[in-house]
Amino acid sequence: MTRNVLIPLLCLIAIISTSAQSIELVPVASRMLTRTVDLPGEIQAFQQVSIVARVAGYVERVLVDRGSRVTHGQLLIELSAPELVAAVAQAESKAQAAEADRVQAQASLEAVTSTYERTKQAAQTPGAVAGNELVLAEKQVDAAKALLTAREQSSRAAAAELRAQRDLQTYLRITAAFDGMITDRLVHPGALVGPSATPLLVLQQLSRLRIVVAVPEQDSGSVAAGTNVTFIVPAFPNRSYTGKVARIAHALDAKTRTMAVELDVTNGDGTLAPGMYPSVKWPAARSQASLVVPRTSVVTTAERTFVIRARSGRAEWVDVRKGVADGDSVEVTGDVRAGDQIVRRATDEIRPGTSLGAK
Repeated sequence: MTRNVLIPLLCLIAIISTSAQSIELVPVASRMLTRTVDLPGEIQAFQQVSIVARVAGYVERVLVDRGSRVTHGQLLIELSAPELVAAVAQAESKAQAAEADRVQAQASLEAVTSTYERTKQAAQTPGAVAGNELVLAEKQVDAAKALLTAREQSSRAAAAELRAQRDLQTYLRITAAFDGMITDRLVHPGALVGPSATPLLVLQQLSRLRIVVAVPEQDSGSVAAGTNVTFIVPAFPNRSYTGKVARIAHALDAKTRTMAVELDVTNGDGTLAPGMYPSVKWPAARSQASLVVPRTSVVTTAERTFVIRARSGRAEWVDVRKGVADGDSVEVTGDVRAGDQIVRRATDEIRPGTSLGAK
């Protein structure tokens, strides 16, 4: 057989073989897609406070240092302020004097009241008491009542001033506001401190932490309170942690177009620390069902991206745009609908109008 006859014969055999093969069709599926995106976060202490002095004084003792675990109400620093002690003593003296004046006014009222009652009783006998004496006794009672009222107000004011000075004196003992750890110490004995001075200590709650995550706008619709989210930190790359979505900003940052979301994390073993930057595995679920097709059904050429749909038994090229990949499937958008029959293994060699045989 000559070469000129052999080549056309081989081509004919290939065409017949290709035509004999049936083309597998699959339906376009509609389902909810979930994917996981890595988002950066920042670990923060659940509670943090910079401890400052409420009153001016000298640091007498510092009972904790950086790394000290403390409990609520534990004494941290003692201050000394002699002028505050003197102010308390002076307030006590004023309170005692005011109370003595009140007691004296009370006694005076009782005395003039007794005189008025006796005079009033004697006035019932005609001619026994002049009418002016009864009026004078009554006015003395009114004056004694007014004096007692003034003395009572002065006593209450002096007692309030004493309580205020004693409250200030309690500020010489600085205690922990909550259970936590001292993460910074900025003062030593002998230093003069006051309300306007720099912080003395930094206290953080580390048994419970917050993770702040900036969720992009396109993924903010999948945010749901109570969702468990996993994350890892560079310090322990082979270990996975879990946090729960606790607080959602419900507003996007105008500059970054992201929504701040906070996760609550229990740090029972103390391996996590404020300031770490975790990689959060954010579950970015779509709010509605997506159309998905096998990856092999999407053909991409230099001019277009399309799937081959069966219409009346013949091939039809339909332009699509690829979206999120989900295993062996991929999300598509375009002029396709759920249930449309498309070629599973499509190529641009299947030209429009080609007859499709269903397998």
